[in-house]
Amino acid sequence: MNNIYFITGIGTEVGKTMISAIVTEALEADYFKPVQAGDLDNSDTDKVRALISNTKSKFHKNAFALKTPMSPHAAAAIDKIEIKREDIKRPQTENHLVIEGAGGLLVPLNSKDCIIDLLEPSDRIILVSRHYLGSINHTLLSVEALKNRGFKNIGLIFSGDKHSTTEQIILEKTQLPLIGRIQEENEFSKDVISKHAKAIKSKLKEI
Repeated sequence: MNNIYFITGIGTEVGKTMISAIVTEALEADYFKPVQAGDLDNSDTDKVRALISNTKSKFHKNAFALKTPMSPHAAAAIDKIEIKREDIKRPQTENHLVIEGAGGLLVPLNSKDCIIDLLEPSDRIILVSRHYLGSINHTLLSVEALKNRGFKNIGLIFSGDKHSTTEQIILEKTQLPLIGRIQEENEFSKDVISKHAKAIKSKLKEI
C-alpha cells in the first residue's frame, strides 16, 4: 500500500527540506511541494532532486510558484494572484508521495486557509522540531493543533544537535513516536542523505 507523508514544521528554517529529501530517499517516493515562495532558481524541489540517489522518485510541479520569499498569502498578493485551496491538487502517482509544506501549520495561504488545511485524514504527518529557545512551546502547540483537527498518524523528527531534556518533555507530553534525529552536518550530500534515509526507513512504519 502506498502512503502520503506530509512533512511540516514547528516554524520556518527547521530543516523540512533536508528531511523531505531523507524521507523521499528512504521510501523512493515521489515529491511534491504545493507552494514555493521565493528561490525559484533553486527551489526546494530542485534541492531535494539534487540530493536523491534512487532513480524511482519523480518530482512534481508546484501548484503555485511565487517570486517573493514571504508567507504564501503575501507573496501571492505581490504576484497579483490568489491561492485557492481547490487549485492545489495532489499529483496522481502509484508511488509513495512526500508532500512538503511551507513554514508551519498555520502559515496562511489566503484569508481563509492555512497549510494545515491541505492535510487529509489519511496522511502520515511528520512534524519537524528544531531545538531553540521556545521550541518546546511551538512543538506542543503544533501537535495540539493537529490533534484538535482529529489527525492521528503523527510522528516527530528532531532536527539539529541533541537536547535531551527538550526531547524528553516533548515526547512525554505528546506521546508521539520518535522517527529519528537528524544531527547537524557540515554538508548535506547525497551520501549523508542516504545514510539518514537508511536509519529512519523502518521507523516510518510507526506513523
